[in-house]
Amino acid sequence: MREFAEVHTAANQPLQDFRHLIEHGTYGSFAQLKATFAGLDKVGDRYVFNIGGNKYRLIAAIAFQAQLLWVKAVLTHQQYDKGEWK
Repeated sequence: MREFAEVHTAANQPLQDFRHLIEHGTYGSFAQLKATFAGLDKVGDRYVFNIGGNKYRLIAAIAFQAQLLWVKAVLTHQQYDKGEWK
């Protein structure tokens, strides 16, 4: 996330806001996560978060029971649309 924000400085605050919500929340299911992150989609076994007013995408793997989230990629909307992250 830091590396992405260094290149895309406007993404820094939205990514920090995301991190804060994830670190301070408890999410036991996709539905609970979706209640906080309305722009969340599940694509295969990955979770795709819209960040910064739909300008960026954060792709993550989540283990709900263990309360763990692994960031797999942070992309611009254009990079995401190319589909190379799949």
